[in-house]
Amino acid sequence: MFEEIENYAKENFIPIIRPNSREILIAEVKKLSPSKILEIGSAIGYSGLCMLFASSASLVTIEKDEERVTMARQNFERYNVSKRVQLITDDALKVLTNLAEEEAKFDFVFLDGPKGQYHKYLPLISKLLVKGGTLVADNVSVMGLVDSTEPIAHKHRTMVVNMRKFLSEVTSSSQFESRILKIEDGILIAKRK
Repeated sequence: MFEEIENYAKENFIPIIRPNSREILIAEVKKLSPSKILEIGSAIGYSGLCMLFASSASLVTIEKDEERVTMARQNFERYNVSKRVQLITDDALKVLTNLAEEEAKFDFVFLDGPKGQYHKYLPLISKLLVKGGTLVADNVSVMGLVDSTEPIAHKHRTMVVNMRKFLSEVTSSSQFESRILKIEDGILIAKRK
């Protein structure tokens, strides 16, 4: 549906959600039929568009990279959904903290930002997600390193340790009913009890 964006992302090495993970994300959005979606990691707007076209929801999406924000804004405009989108250019932890202080509520959260930060976002996401809402987190396998028993290269160690912490916190939390799908780079689906 958004082939032009997919091709641009591939040619310019911009990470976007992979095909099977995208289909799971769309299925979850359709199943829940959310009214307010929060996305952490807009990139160029691809996954945001997928969620918007799968629902009638409004989208709050956060992206730190100004160049990507510009492209995301253009893509939202091109597909006539910009009226349903609030695109925030800032650090996700700061934005999530502000949203939690404002007592904002979302019924769906898609987490696809910096992998080493997921564990820092979780307490804030827990506050923002309504009961019965769903959290979908992408790339939770971190290139297969999370489940690896081999020593982790120094450059990936902190990210892998932090992702393991995030997964442990979600899967052991009494607030969430969760499952991890071992497809592509791993996707976590957690429903807020």
